[in-house]
Amino acid sequence: MKLLTVTVPCYNSQDYMAKCIESILPGGDRVEIIIIDDGSKDNTGAIADAFAGKYPDIVRVVHQENGGHGEGINQGLRRATGKYFKTVDSDDALSDDFVRFLDELERVDREGGVDLFLTNYHYVHSDGKGDRSIKFANALPAGRVFCWKETRPFLVDQILMIHTVCFRTELLRKTGLELPKHTFYEDNLMVYGNLRYVEKMYYMNCDLYLYTIGREGQSVQEDVMKRRYAHQLKATELCFKAFPLDEIADRRKLGYLKHELFIMFGISIIYARLNRSEQAERDLEALWEECRRFDRKWADYFRYGTILRLVSVPGERGRKLTELVYRFAHLVVRFN
Repeated sequence: MKLLTVTVPCYNSQDYMAKCIESILPGGDRVEIIIIDDGSKDNTGAIADAFAGKYPDIVRVVHQENGGHGEGINQGLRRATGKYFKTVDSDDALSDDFVRFLDELERVDREGGVDLFLTNYHYVHSDGKGDRSIKFANALPAGRVFCWKETRPFLVDQILMIHTVCFRTELLRKTGLELPKHTFYEDNLMVYGNLRYVEKMYYMNCDLYLYTIGREGQSVQEDVMKRRYAHQLKATELCFKAFPLDEIADRRKLGYLKHELFIMFGISIIYARLNRSEQAERDLEALWEECRRFDRKWADYFRYGTILRLVSVPGERGRKLTELVYRFAHLVVRFN
């Protein structure tokens, strides 16, 4: 059995996927790389096949009809043979800490393993400005196994994104969570929906994941997120409805899940309102109504009981306030 499965969803990735794959290959025989060619129309499939031909004991390729990023992750998990599972997007890469990360993961697994192994990620902007690391040392004990009661509050710019997590494969399969097809930002659901079942964790304070920002057409670019605001609304709804928050007995786990939903609702509000269309306003209101039907108490908490109420003011006044908050946040934390 491999130690780690790394799934790399690819769609028309010919110009940058090689760098991603080459950053994972130093893992050698401890790693399997599953490249998902998601109905690409360029040379992505041929490049993937070439890697598999050169490294047959490490690289496998799945060619599928286009199903989107989430279906790529689904397919990788179905085929994974590693004890642990990680996703790396084809325009990103892993750092030189990867081998050291594998050494630590292997040691932790020998000593009983964990449900979730966490690392930092590093923003790499294409223009070289604003690069920075998102670290978690203030919130998580480093270098040892811990549980939720030993965690501390997360800062507003700290969220356990897909770049941060490495789940135990068995846990992901037991939860049975399927990511939706043809939906952007669905990776939030992969993290949030599975955290409910996580008890044992380990945090390694290293910048393992290199998160590339600035590629034209990238899903996190501002203009793209404004156009695709409905995908963000859908991802947020799916997370909110993944399970009732009142079922979470652990106070610290509940605290983190509330933090993640707060961020997701905030992003949904901002990009729907930056779209500046009446349809977006109606879709945003429909999100709140759907969430209220599922759990009125917590939907009202996020809308009215947090500072999100300031960016939820209806009409043009609310839109302008939302945009002001967004521009200030982007100036302080360059996240796209």
